[in-house]
Amino acid sequence: MIAGPYGEMSLTTPIVDVEKLIVRYGDFEAVKGITFQVFKGEVFGLLGPNGAGKSTTINVLSCLLPPAAGSVRIAGFDSLRQRERVKKAIGVVPQDIAVYPTLSGRENLAFFGRVAGLRGKRLQGRILEVLRIVGLTGQAGQIVEKYSGGMKRRLNLAIGLIHEPQILFLDEPTAGVDPQSRNRIFESIEALRDQGLSVIYTTHYMEEAERLCHRVGIMDDGRLIAIDTVKNLVALVGGGIVNLTVTDASGAPSILEDLRKLPSIEESSISDGHIKAKSRNAQRCLLDILSILERANVGITSLEILEPNLESVFLHLTGKRLRDGDR
Repeated sequence: MIAGPYGEMSLTTPIVDVEKLIVRYGDFEAVKGITFQVFKGEVFGLLGPNGAGKSTTINVLSCLLPPAAGSVRIAGFDSLRQRERVKKAIGVVPQDIAVYPTLSGRENLAFFGRVAGLRGKRLQGRILEVLRIVGLTGQAGQIVEKYSGGMKRRLNLAIGLIHEPQILFLDEPTAGVDPQSRNRIFESIEALRDQGLSVIYTTHYMEEAERLCHRVGIMDDGRLIAIDTVKNLVALVGGGIVNLTVTDASGAPSILEDLRKLPSIEESSISDGHIKAKSRNAQRCLLDILSILERANVGITSLEILEPNLESVFLHLTGKRLRDGDR
């Protein structure tokens, strides 16, 4: 246990419990029976391309959208039967910036703080604190329409924190921001994480999850296809993956037999002239494959080496790149 201003951090106490969640828009099933938990004090990454179901899931957890089936409990409260208790426990930072451009940053925070039930000294204290967290203290009096896109994103984050939520939902919080603001957002999230705040972080930028998250769940086509620590997920691709397309697939059975004898390869497959090899050492693996293909007098039309990271994990699990599904 680690004590902080948001309570004790424990990776054994669930603060979010999602069971067999299904969400439909008419006949379209956007979320297909996903189950997961987020623990108190954890930063949990919900990853996948646009259209995978991440934002829809967050909308259900935020009480903005009812599920077609399944259950959601947040901070011990049922999201349907105890909606108001859930809303007090959560902070939401939507993908679309939700601020009043003709008000100053401080005035925006005062307005949203009052909406959340804060008054007097407590409200003023929270305004000062969240401005400090997101690095906007010096710009608090400026009209928001004069803010950069990154500053507006940071103000959005501050609004989500104003009422001291138990868990914060961040939906693509760095979309379209400049590098300086992106780094400032990262630093803010890291500080909140160290204080023990629970966070669900949705993104299709895998490098962000690698930096910030304790565990990640990977979504694709409305399904949660993997969930684990970053380290364990990256281990799925071993030392990397080698992909090749060859000119002649007629000798595939004998080539595959030779590949499976190589100590540098953990798994291999050949389909329609495409060779995929999960390796212990990607460079050694490539040299061994090229040697086999040379002996078989088979040419290569494409070659790709995927280094061990979450992007490679996604491609390994789904057969497509993370941004192929952006829409």
